[in-house]
Amino acid sequence: MMNRNPLLKATLASVMAVGATMMTANANAVPDNPKQWEKCAGIAKKGMNDCGALDGKHGCAGQAKIDNADNEWVYVPAGTCTKITGGFVAAVKPAK
Repeated sequence: MMNRNPLLKATLASVMAVGATMMTANANAVPDNPKQWEKCAGIAKKGMNDCGALDGKHGCAGQAKIDNADNEWVYVPAGTCTKITGGFVAAVKPAK
């Protein structure tokens, strides 16, 4: 039994280290309920836009014809849009 004890300690230490790493990673993630949202244009995938086009070509979500069109947008937490390649802020609104 004495030979297994160091192995058990090492296994428990590894599990605890992984758990601590995951908790740290989650602490840096985007918050669940941001205080403000941005309309981030230029990053929406085809058919994945959040609402009407900025240029008025359509008024509904899910109608983007191509990926990353400048007139299509999605809501992202405030402060993240300009961190995304090709993204630019079209408007900011408070969260509900």
